Amino acid sequence: MIILGIDPGTAITGYGLIEACGSNCSLLDYGCIRTAAKQPTPQRLQKLYRGMMQLLNNNHPQQVAVEKLFFNRNASTAIPVGQARGVLLLACAESGVEVAEYTPLQVKQAVVGYGRAEKQQIQFMVARLLRMKTPPKSDDAADALAIALTHAHFYHTRQIRG
Repeated sequence: MIILGIDPGTAITGYGLIEACGSNCSLLDYGCIRTAAKQPTPQRLQKLYRGMMQLLNNNHPQQVAVEKLFFNRNASTAIPVGQARGVLLLACAESGVEVAEYTPLQVKQAVVGYGRAEKQQIQFMVARLLRMKTPPKSDDAADALAIALTHAHFYHTRQIRG
């Protein structure tokens, strides 16, 4: 099964594409969709939407896993991230791809085994689980791969339990 993990953001949306076969996962691709800070919001969202549609059309994932919206202190960052999530989810819906959502805590626990893991720990474990020579340099891409790995883990566990 091909899984596309998405770490949504208005400036940078990370993506990670893996293939899951049972409990084994292999890396297919990863990177970021970037928008310019000086662009008006509608054009930034349009670029995210088009980038997502291109990922979906070029890779044909069976499932997409997206990080759930989470904010602690700064509600003003939650609004742009929520807008980005909205256009990304719309692209998935229009493509007919099933979407799963995971909290940052779920992702950290599934990948690192500790819900308060640091970014470097996530990058290290992503590289190790996907047999990469070096960890992804982008935190956003590493997080997207971690989200895809989390979905693979939860999906495989559900299949075993029936």
